[in-house]
Amino acid sequence: MTEEDQRPVGRVIGTEDATPLEFWVAVSPGEYLQLDDVVALSRRPPGQEPVSIYGVVTQVRARHEGARFDSDVFLIEDGVLPAEVAEAARVTTTRFEPEVFLPPLPGTEVRRAADKERDEALFFDGMSKRLPAGLTRDGAPLWVNLEFVDGTRGAHVNISGISGVATKTTYATFLLYGLFTSGVLGREAHNAKALVFNVKGEDLLFLDRENALLTDAERERYRRLGLAPGAFGSVAVYAPPRAGDPAATADVASRAEGVTSFFWTIEEFCLEELLPFLFADAEDDRQQYTMVVHNVAARLKRATPLPQGGVSIEGAEVRTFRGLVDLIEAKVQDEDDAYVWAGRAISPGTVNAFVRRLHGAVRHLERLIRADVPNPERHRVALERQVTVVDLHNLNDRAKRFVVGVVIRKALDEKERSGQARPLLFLLVDELNKYAPRDGSSPIKEILLDVAERGRSLGVILIGAQQTASEVERRIVANSAVRVVGRLDAAESGREEYGFLPGTLRQRATIIKPGTMLLSQPEIPVPIVVEFPFPGWATRPAEAAAPTEGLPEDPFEGFPKP
Repeated sequence: MTEEDQRPVGRVIGTEDATPLEFWVAVSPGEYLQLDDVVALSRRPPGQEPVSIYGVVTQVRARHEGARFDSDVFLIEDGVLPAEVAEAARVTTTRFEPEVFLPPLPGTEVRRAADKERDEALFFDGMSKRLPAGLTRDGAPLWVNLEFVDGTRGAHVNISGISGVATKTTYATFLLYGLFTSGVLGREAHNAKALVFNVKGEDLLFLDRENALLTDAERERYRRLGLAPGAFGSVAVYAPPRAGDPAATADVASRAEGVTSFFWTIEEFCLEELLPFLFADAEDDRQQYTMVVHNVAARLKRATPLPQGGVSIEGAEVRTFRGLVDLIEAKVQDEDDAYVWAGRAISPGTVNAFVRRLHGAVRHLERLIRADVPNPERHRVALERQVTVVDLHNLNDRAKRFVVGVVIRKALDEKERSGQARPLLFLLVDELNKYAPRDGSSPIKEILLDVAERGRSLGVILIGAQQTASEVERRIVANSAVRVVGRLDAAESGREEYGFLPGTLRQRATIIKPGTMLLSQPEIPVPIVVEFPFPGWATRPAEAAAPTEGLPEDPFEGFPKP
């Protein structure tokens, strides 16, 4: 700690009540305190050891002392009326060491906390495993206790903010980068996996490409966090096949190589009972035909597999999703088969509603459910790389729900079968309000709720992001140990879901710029403003540097010489 750090910046004032939870500091002439500064002071109780008191500045004010009216400011500036400018900062306490909860005494010197004192003020000294979370406004590193992320003492991260402004997905990928490259996971980092759903544009399809726009100043910010700037080292990218393409070519425009198309065979759809994931929005939850859905799924499970992913159902061969829908329609509406396919006492109106909904899915799902491509096992989403990106941006909302639900269920089933919480699996799900809305129920919502409540014991960690936390299932948000808030709409910031933010931080959430977040974690009683470096990986096609790994120095190597 330097001599400058030890110099007092003010004293506890006596004109405002000082409590163990909050007090005001008069700023010394020639000094200043700003929002988010960390301060320290001490008090010696009678007959006891000194108590160190730490806090964070949560409000700052300046006013004229000696003025009575608003218009006095003009007389003061003209030198007619004597007055002094006084600055004061409100401090919210974060820690007492030892835990003797006494108010600081008026007149006590206050100093900026640095080095060891800053670590104590923000509980960094007790974190055996520090996950880089970004930089505070003074450029110092900010850490998250890994034990509240990896399931040791808590799990899950929830990120809220306005789309396009709050940089939610970028911050989520920054946390993933820190998890995999900072060394905080130790040897586990080699086996840990991340499953990322790309829902907007093709922004996340280039995580394995370095960002060509990264500056030297940003590289230095990474180094301050103990990170080497760069791209993700092990990435697999999956995208849906193009509609109407018999070869099932991946439907992407900006990336020509390294993308695998994914789909499910008719056999998988039937035997793994995937039909309920076609009925996964709020409208479906309010309908009677959910009974029909489960009855039909049970019948489809009895299908006989055929080569290349087709099935035989009661003697009829099925190789396309449209053909499967037509067969189901015939069965549930046939007088002889309806009893076993649709269920008992199901009205024709309910059956017709089910059929209409099923036919509505054909156009959006037929490229994802098929049996016309050789070697379909090559088109399965496999978590073989460290980061697996599943592209959804070209899909209809209904198809997105289907993919998210089925992929997460499979990943969860595999973790359960392994019976081990390690290695960890991180699920990055954006637009969480679409998949786990506050109202209603659906197969996808139940899976995400299961991850939030039970995933900690399975080693499945949810990093969820949404524009509005008020529209997401409460239990999912409540089970997130780490909460992050970017730029918020003024109306949204007033919702009860943001009760962990003090009033001043709620106001700041409506004006903060991209790259700045408000981070709350269990050990620190006050949310901290954090800034994170510009991504070292490409976040859009224009930023992607050309891949160089594995390329020969001579681009014509291997060609016959003239």
